[in-house]
Amino acid sequence: MDANALLSTAQECAEFLSGQLHRDWSAAIPEMDMTVAQVVAHIADCVHWYSYDLAAGPVELSTMETKVRPESEPAELVVTLGTTAKVLAAVVATSSPDARGWHPWGVADASGFAAMACDELLVHTSDAARGLGVEFSPTPRLAAAALYRLFPWTPMDTDPWPTLLWANGRASLPGHPRLTKWRWHCAPLSEWDGSAPIS
Repeated sequence: MDANALLSTAQECAEFLSGQLHRDWSAAIPEMDMTVAQVVAHIADCVHWYSYDLAAGPVELSTMETKVRPESEPAELVVTLGTTAKVLAAVVATSSPDARGWHPWGVADASGFAAMACDELLVHTSDAARGLGVEFSPTPRLAAAALYRLFPWTPMDTDPWPTLLWANGRASLPGHPRLTKWRWHCAPLSEWDGSAPIS
């Protein structure tokens, strides 16, 4: 998981969302307390903060307040999403191998931040698609890259996209109950203790 994977994921999500600009972005997303516009703004917010968190280091940086405005035009939200992904990709690409940044679920390395951003992009683009009444199915290798970096305890013999949705509590998976709680492993994989943190 690296800057190139992040840029590819952002491009795929942005292209999908750009094809939906004629739809109602004020529509509510089923099972969520957000509209389509709000969830796309949320993606950009998360990816924006990941670049600051990785650059700032392992101590939480809480000196700034920035927020993407969900009332912006949908086309502008898509550009914002792509822009924040490019900034994070640049930080990831130029970070030292031992760089770490703060996250409430673990002190992540560059690959962890890239993977978290990809997860935000893929899963929330799927959320937006549900709100718009269409289906989003990303390239399997992009789903797999995020899945196996962040959720190393997940099944390895299932389709990575529905498994990624399951790992994020969005769907059931044959043979596995739907998760009501979940979390990822964003610290280096070498620090994973081999257990599933949420069952």
